[in-house]
Amino acid sequence: MALIVGIIGGCTSAQKSALAPRKTLLTVDFKPGQALKYKFVNSRDMAVDWGPMRGGDPSKTKINKSSESLEMVVLYTPVEVDPYGVSTIRADCESAKAKRTSESARQQNWQDAAESFAGKSWTFTVDARGKIVDGSGFRDVLLQVGQRAFRADRSKGLIKDPDMLFDVIAMQWFLWDSVSSVSNPAKGVAVGDKWKSVLAAPATMVLFAARDVNYTLSEIRVQDANNRIAVIDGSYSLLWPNPSEWPVPYTEAFQMSGIYGFLRGYKMLDLQGQGQELFNIDAGRTERYSQSYTMHLSASLPMGMGGVNPQITIDQNSTMELLEPPK
Repeated sequence: MALIVGIIGGCTSAQKSALAPRKTLLTVDFKPGQALKYKFVNSRDMAVDWGPMRGGDPSKTKINKSSESLEMVVLYTPVEVDPYGVSTIRADCESAKAKRTSESARQQNWQDAAESFAGKSWTFTVDARGKIVDGSGFRDVLLQVGQRAFRADRSKGLIKDPDMLFDVIAMQWFLWDSVSSVSNPAKGVAVGDKWKSVLAAPATMVLFAARDVNYTLSEIRVQDANNRIAVIDGSYSLLWPNPSEWPVPYTEAFQMSGIYGFLRGYKMLDLQGQGQELFNIDAGRTERYSQSYTMHLSASLPMGMGGVNPQITIDQNSTMELLEPPK
């Protein structure tokens, strides 16, 4: 044992450096004329537990279940590329389709405002870390589309139907977050390194909830000499409220329709989940990610309708994948 300690203690600085975990730079790279197309899917299952109904069996509870999903396909085309500075990217939303179901089986009689992103374009700037420097173009389109969430008849004030615009924010505002949030990007990261960030936690109701994220570089998969894949795992916990600088789709006061407009006094109780991203180190791009988490919250009824404290569970799943990889 003493001999081992003596050998380690006698290592030169160069030998110690050789023993240290190898650091890898994670940078987002764009090539002129090479567009990248991604498909995003956000889906969630929601359950409202009303507790025992008055006069009913106290051991049984009434639960309303519903689900909704949004699929978007977005093409990102470099307009100006600076590998050491800020690049300008054009985003073209090729399609956006929302689906919504509930146990009531009532036909949805409105178009989800998020579907209005289809055919819209915006530009943004991003640095080599993947940090969005100027996202004002996206904010402008978001506010424009946000007006589609309100009913045309405003004689009784602004009434907003459920929408998935906060899911669009989660899809588009946090591109390359796992890479851009590395604390010391110039030093690189090694397998086992950890760092922190914050991601959105969208919901049907306006919660301004967020996720504290703990990232870990779990492994580097070597597919071939020019394709090293960084496997970045993430674990999530509750952060409330979200940072105030994040974009919002509407700024007016409104009344929301449906069950989630009827309920009041939402309180975030818990959020737990995990995700994984595959980042191509050599190509400088995300190949795919998956994120899953469960939120628990409570609500109350309008004034004068007390005695019931609904408990809400939201199971959220988010994926993104690269389509038609460039040659």
